[in-house]
Parts: sequence; structure tokens; C-alpha cells
Amino acid sequence: MNLRQGWTTFRQWPWAARWASYVAAVLVLALVASLVTGVVLVRKPFPQMDGEIALPGLEGDVTVVRDEHGIPQIYADTTADLMRAQGYVHAQDRFYEMDVRRHITAGRLSEMFGETTLETDKAIRTMGWRRVAERELAMLQPDTRAALESYADGVNAYLEDHSLSEISLEYTLLRAGGLDYHLEEWSPVDSLAWLKAMAWDLRGNMDDEISRVLLSVNHTPEQVDELYPPYDFEKHAPIVGQGALVGGRYEPEATRPGSRNPARPAYTAAQVRAVASAQRGMDAVPALLGKGEGIGSNSWVVDGEHSSTGKPLLANDPHLGTSIPGIWYQVGLHCRTVSEDCPFEVSGFSFSGVPGVVIGHNADIAWGFTNLGPDVTDLYLEKLDGNTWLYDGRYRPLKTHTETIKVHDGEDFELTVRETDHGPLLSDVSKELSTVGANAEAPKGQEGGNGYAVALRWTALDPAPTADAILELNRASDWNEFRAAAADFAVPAQNLVYADREGHIGYQAPGRIPIRKSGNDGSVPVAGWLRENDWSSLTIPFDALPTLYDPKDGFVVTANQAVVDDSYPMYLTDDWDRGYRSQRIRDVIEAEGELSIDDMTALQLDDRSALADVLVPYLLDIRLPGGYRRDGQKVLARWNHEQGATSAGAAYFNVVWRNLLEATFHDEMRESLYPDGDSRWFSVVSNLLEDPANPWWDDRGTRAVEDRDEILRKAMLQASDEIIRLMARDPHDWEWGRLHRLELRNQTLGTSGIDPVEALFNRDYRVGGGSSLVNATSWDAAEGYEVTSAPSMRMVVSLADFDDSRWINLTGNSGHAFHPNYTDQTELYVEGRTLPWAFSPDAVDEAEEHTLTLTPP
Repeated sequence: MNLRQGWTTFRQWPWAARWASYVAAVLVLALVASLVTGVVLVRKPFPQMDGEIALPGLEGDVTVVRDEHGIPQIYADTTADLMRAQGYVHAQDRFYEMDVRRHITAGRLSEMFGETTLETDKAIRTMGWRRVAERELAMLQPDTRAALESYADGVNAYLEDHSLSEISLEYTLLRAGGLDYHLEEWSPVDSLAWLKAMAWDLRGNMDDEISRVLLSVNHTPEQVDELYPPYDFEKHAPIVGQGALVGGRYEPEATRPGSRNPARPAYTAAQVRAVASAQRGMDAVPALLGKGEGIGSNSWVVDGEHSSTGKPLLANDPHLGTSIPGIWYQVGLHCRTVSEDCPFEVSGFSFSGVPGVVIGHNADIAWGFTNLGPDVTDLYLEKLDGNTWLYDGRYRPLKTHTETIKVHDGEDFELTVRETDHGPLLSDVSKELSTVGANAEAPKGQEGGNGYAVALRWTALDPAPTADAILELNRASDWNEFRAAAADFAVPAQNLVYADREGHIGYQAPGRIPIRKSGNDGSVPVAGWLRENDWSSLTIPFDALPTLYDPKDGFVVTANQAVVDDSYPMYLTDDWDRGYRSQRIRDVIEAEGELSIDDMTALQLDDRSALADVLVPYLLDIRLPGGYRRDGQKVLARWNHEQGATSAGAAYFNVVWRNLLEATFHDEMRESLYPDGDSRWFSVVSNLLEDPANPWWDDRGTRAVEDRDEILRKAMLQASDEIIRLMARDPHDWEWGRLHRLELRNQTLGTSGIDPVEALFNRDYRVGGGSSLVNATSWDAAEGYEVTSAPSMRMVVSLADFDDSRWINLTGNSGHAFHPNYTDQTELYVEGRTLPWAFSPDAVDEAEEHTLTLTPP
């Protein structure tokens, strides 16, 4: 049938049929047009990766070589050109992420997202993250300031030549939603302020400080201590197992003295009431890197005797919150001729918005980070009278200033920020803390005043040149230069592991860690009106912090466990990770004796559950009804205690674990304190299992007095019902990954609540692993089974041949939805695979897929 015959036949159809066809055709054309428009809008921000681009300010040509995963290796002749190009490339792939970060750290989210983010802005403005960053800029070395300025010039050159729709799909959608938005130039302070966000999420034990007080309301000190058991040094070795502090300097070869026993201050009724709801006030600040016990990391290094290559191997996988794009951006920075004027030959993981490489290796050394987690925050209960505060027997004026927070589609908010000498009054932005004054008791011997407030003392609010440390690490060529760089790393305090091409390995604990005058351990809020509760003007000297160089064991393992045992006289913290991950890594290294690169990457994926080793024998001893109620127990009997994504045993065990925590503890505490199931709760329950009549087992909601076995039975029966409801009755259909999902969300529009918009940006995967496993895909037992934090990247560096090294990112390098490099690494990551890490010019050339030349105008 030809076209004319077809049209004649169509005209003979009934009118209704012809009309329906017209409507269908219009809808199809509209859909096609919509799809075409959508594709154009989605692809519009994709970066140019080939050809030439004129970049103002360059002194010479810069070459950007990308592999198939969009990872750039940047080659330049000067440091200024190198940093300018890094800023340009970061902006190409990640500017929306950078822009949101600077709005967060400046307390300006409400300009973009309206009243929903006002509480966040108020909290961050009160702490003054950006004000601190502005003061830090003047403290930096001239070379660091110059690098920050060149980086900002590169970002701004990209913004100058691109409209909002060419920069990010998110801007297009926000403008379609009514946002009248105009980009501001990037500045060096924007880069520095992001380090405050890092420090906030890795700040240490503030949540525990609050929780101890809240638990003390209806529990004895002994019961509270049962929920915060001491670190078991016999079962879980600390990072530094040799040496001692001698004459103010840590000497790795010195003999250790006896244990110290710090005095703990008594909890007062005023302190309890003052922080009764402090946790909600802190929660106004979003988890920028992540939250909870999952915010940790694994890192270890073995020397040549423990390596199949004959030279050190270094592994690192920081555990941070999950998002898309991920926190890290892979990049190589190469001076064509390495010299004093252009000293960079470095590759690794960077933060978009910050020049340099944060974790990785250069031509001589490699380094990795894990969170040290010292106690660098204290909450002070302050006695107020109007705009004065009580200190050492007299009232002094508060420091105050007013800031205006602009709110999209709303009225501007005038915020008055008040501070004592201890720090900003967080109670001014917390609805719960602002009511403290009505309940708190007056200090003994003091009358008058109109109530209490809560101030935050935090090392990150004191300006420090941490940005110097990043670029110093990039340039370091040996152990001494590495330690000199670490000395400038003020916040957040990190465990640093080290290896070099000469065969040496080492460990250094850096960071600004306070010395408290009264010798208290910072475990609870303290009275701000007492001079003895102040911090000393000194912090722990860098030379006094634990360090190792070529340790006797031939390896170093850091996984957020205790750094040293309690013979160390300086107080770091008592709230360490309990050491299950670190001990598993140590055990595997000792058992293997000699590790290859493949062994190192395999160890990063280890998902053996130490908790299951302890708990499963008790569960198998419980008598259950017949039929489907015993299916889970039969699965446990065959389970190898490994938590792979397809494991039925892991699925049932973790459902039991969640129900066990609920049955044991939810009747005893408020919702904000419900157990998250982290390593501390591993220790708590392990101890309780040996005490079957402990009062914690009793359910306060019943008249009977329950013991351990009754609660274990209840948890298993509830788990049987839950796992059938969530998955299937047949255990063959149970899989841990069906519950334990890695949901990667865009941190702004990906949580909008608008399904079609969220679908544009978010991605979902099934994974194995779990909390306090080496493969630390953590989850919060108080909320569900979804992954809350995970290894944000994995890397293994071979000091024998850098081109043999391996790396992988949680997401792709690109921040643009639907770009080929948006999630291209995620599938590999979920499968446990890694990518070759090209470093030498020959390896980079072999992996080349795109080449962009940036030229002077």
C-alpha cells in the first residue's frame, strides 16, 4: 500500500477512530519532542574533553588527558597553570556540587532552597565556619594562597564562558521551579570553608557526650558504663603497639609505663537538663560526609618483607556517607619538569572545590587517612543574665553580632549570634536548648540570672593552616617531609599511614587536640562558670603524638581503633571504634605473611562478621516452634558468617540483630538513643550474653522479668515474621542485598520528594558487607537495613611500580546525570572490582581516550 492509498483508507475510518488517532499522534509527537528536549538539556552540561579551549591567565599550554572513565591527568609547566587547570576541570565535572558545598559552609542554603534549610543555615552561621575560613586565608603560606587563587581563577574562567543550563541540569530544574539565581565567582575562602565541613563530620564524641547525660536520667552510672564498655586492648590491638612518651616526645622504642586512670566529673542535675534535647540541635547540620560509627576508614601498610613485590603496599578506603556524585574526584597533577618552581608529580583522590590531592601518592611516597577521632569538642553549660554570662564569679558581656539570612520565596531572617569565651551559643538556634533556662539550677552560691545556655568549644573554630598540609603532602619526598606536612594538619585529626619507594613505612597521629586544665576527659558537658573547666592554652604537642617508623611488626593497621593503650598519659578519647575491623585486618595479614596486590584488594572486601562468631552459637541453642519458625535457625547452622549480597544467613542474622537490639534496649531509652548497631553495641551485647540475668534483658513493658534466652527467642521469632514480610517464606529466596541496598542520592534534588526528579539523579544497588566489617557498608539498626555509609573509594598503592596500583571510586568522576562517567565505576565497585591506576607518562598515554589542550588566549 502506497502513501496515497493509506490516506484514502484512513479517511474511510469512523470519525471516533480517526479522532483517537489524531490525539495519539499528537501525544506521540509531544513525547518525542519532550524526549528530544530532555536529551538536549541533559547533555548540555557535559564537558568538552577533546580539542582546544582558551583559558585566561595561563602562561603556557596545559594538556588534560582522560581515560575511558573520565579521570583527568593534567600536565603543565608551572604550579599556577596546574592549579588553574585543576579548578577548570573540577568545574567542568562538579561545579553544582561545589556551589552547594559553599552555600552549606557559608550558611546560605536557604537562598537556593527556601525555608526548609533555614535551621541548617542558622546553626552553621552561629558556628561561623566561613568566618573562620576567612581568618585562615591570611595564615597560609604564600605558595598555598597562590595555589588557591590560581585554582579559583580556573573555576571562574569556566563560569564566565557557560550559562547555568550549560553548567548543570540541576540549575535548569531549579530555575524551572522559580529560582532566580545568579552565580557568584569562586574564591579561595570557598575552598577553605569545605575543610570545616570535613572537620564537623569527623569531630569525635559530641554525640556520645550528650547521650551519656541523657541516659543518666533513668539509669545508674554503672548501667551507663555497661553501654560504654572500656576498649579491650587484649582482644583488639591499638595502632601503635610500641613506644612511650618520654620528655614530651613520643619515642617508639621506649618502654611503656603503667596505665593511667583519668578522673571523670560527676553528672549534675543542671547538666542533665541542659542537654536534654541537644542532639536535635546538632542534627540541624546535615551529614555532609556521613554520620555515625560508619564514618571511619580502613588503612594499612605492609613493608617489603610482607609484600610479594619486595616493596611496601599501602591500602586505604575511607568510610563516608553515600551520595551521588561521591565525595571524591580522581585526578593526576603533573609538572612536565619537576622543579622547585613546579614541584608536583602526584595522583589520587581530591575534593572538588579544593586544589591538590588529599589521598594518594606522588613519585616518592604514598599516604592514606583514617579518622583518629579524638575528643576535640566540649559543651559548656553557661549561666546567663541578659546579654552577660557568668565566669569566675562575675558576669561578663557576651560577644554578639547580627547576620541576615536570605530565604528563597520567604522573608529574610535576622540572626543574632552570641558567644562566650568558650564558643558560640548553640542553644540560640536549638528550640530544645533555648528552654534550658527554665529548668536549670543556679550554680552553688550564685543567685540571679535568667537561665542557662550551651556553648560549643571546638578546635576547628580556631583558625589553622590545614590547607598548607594538603599541598605539603603532595610535595613530600621522604619521612621527614611527610611528618612536617602532618604537623600542619590541624583538623580533622587523622591517622596517617606512610610508605616510600626506599622501602620504609610509618604512622603519624597529627591534629590539634586540646589539653583540659582539670584533667577531665570531656565525656560530659561541664560548667562554663568554673575556670578550672577551661582548656589549656596549649594543645598536645605534635612531637608528643604517637608515631611509628619501620615498626617491628613490619606493618601498620589503622581502622579507627585505639591509637595507643591507656598507658599513654595524654588524653585523646575513650570513644574509639571497638577494633573489630582492625583486628580482622591484623589477623589476615599475620596469617598470610606475604600479601600481593590482589590479596590487599581482596582484604578490603572481607565481610566476615565477628559479631556472628559470638552471637550465632547462642541463637542456635534457643528452642523454637517447628515449621517456618525454625527455617532461619537452620540457615544460621549452615552459614559461614560472611555477609555477601546473596547470603541468606546474613539476611536472617541481621534481621535478628536489629530485632534483638529493639527488644533489649528500646524499652529503656528515648528514641534518639536507640542503638544503631555499631561496634560499641557489638561489645555491649557480647558482654551481656555472658550475663543472662542482667537487668538490661528485662522488658519494662511487661510484668514478667525476662532473661537473655527469652529475649533471644523473641528476636528470632520477630525476625522470622519480618524476613517473610520483606522477602519470601522460602529461605532460598532470602538475600542480604535485597535488604541492604546502596541508595545513591543526589544531596539536593535527589531528596526533593518529587519522584520523576529523584529518578533523574538517584541510583540503587544491592550490596553485601555491613557495620563493623572490613567491607564496611554500615547501616543503622534504629532506621532499617539501607546502607548509611560505605567505603567512599578503595585504593592499593604499589611502591614497587606505581602503574601496578589499583583504585576505584564509589561513583564516577562526573557529577552530570546520564553522563557516561556518572556511575561507570559504581557497577565495578559493587562487584568488588578495581581499575588500573595509570601514573607514568607511558601508562597514561596507553589509557588515553580524550585529550584537551588548554591554551593561553
